[in-house]
Amino acid sequence: MLIQEFKRHFFLELSNLYPETEIQSFFNILVEFKLHLSRIQLALEHNFNLDNDDLVFLQNALSKLKYQIPIQYILGETAFYGLQFKVDKNVLIPRPETEELVDWIIQNHKNKNNLKILDIGSGSGCIAISLAKNLPNAEVSAIDISAEALNVAKNNAALNQVNVNFLKADILTISKLPGTFDIIVSNPPYVRELEKTQMQQNVLSNEPHIALFVKNENPLLFYDKIAELTKNHLTENGVLYFEINQYLGSKTVDLLKTKGFINIELKKDIYGVDRMVKCFL
Repeated sequence: MLIQEFKRHFFLELSNLYPETEIQSFFNILVEFKLHLSRIQLALEHNFNLDNDDLVFLQNALSKLKYQIPIQYILGETAFYGLQFKVDKNVLIPRPETEELVDWIIQNHKNKNNLKILDIGSGSGCIAISLAKNLPNAEVSAIDISAEALNVAKNNAALNQVNVNFLKADILTISKLPGTFDIIVSNPPYVRELEKTQMQQNVLSNEPHIALFVKNENPLLFYDKIAELTKNHLTENGVLYFEINQYLGSKTVDLLKTKGFINIELKKDIYGVDRMVKCFL
């Protein structure tokens, strides 16, 4: 089959599910991933003939897209902060907003040596691994409740050639952290159940809810516990960073104040909403 024939079929099959621009993006990503053809090459090679292996791959991807499976899970990988990460149903797909959090930390600490860093709720390991890669003198540890997520994260650390000490623990039940740290960072579950209606179906149907959602009546549960633990495990001049729910910025700041944190900075993301907090003891 010619690639242009398949492209017409691809667009027709997905036309009722996604905007045309998104379908075009899916097609470009799949073609570049499997056929190693850029958009420009694709435009020039109208008569490119798909062999059976390529056609089977593209048909399978199309079938999964029709079930609204995220393309990152279909490919089994995604890019984050200039690095490649393996992803599957056991971990959240890293978001651009989290790249901003990572960049904030790196810019604040890139000239410091011998840092000890802890990432709480590591998932795919995107935060811990990106920090380890860009702060090469740092000693980085990461905690997650999920053994499956930790396996993904360990593979990603090996893929990106960094050393991260991964630990399995439930942050809500432990009474202490594994040492003292100059930087503690967390992107914990923060989406309230009432906000599910604002989310895309492909997220709700595929990404792990344990890493996304909190009860409406106690949405800052993880922030409360992590802040409490952190008080005994930050070094002098140590810093706590959070990614936060955009609707709960002021409440998160108030919580941190009650825990004794000072110099609290609430930072907006590229979309202009409250997304990150930095604070000191």
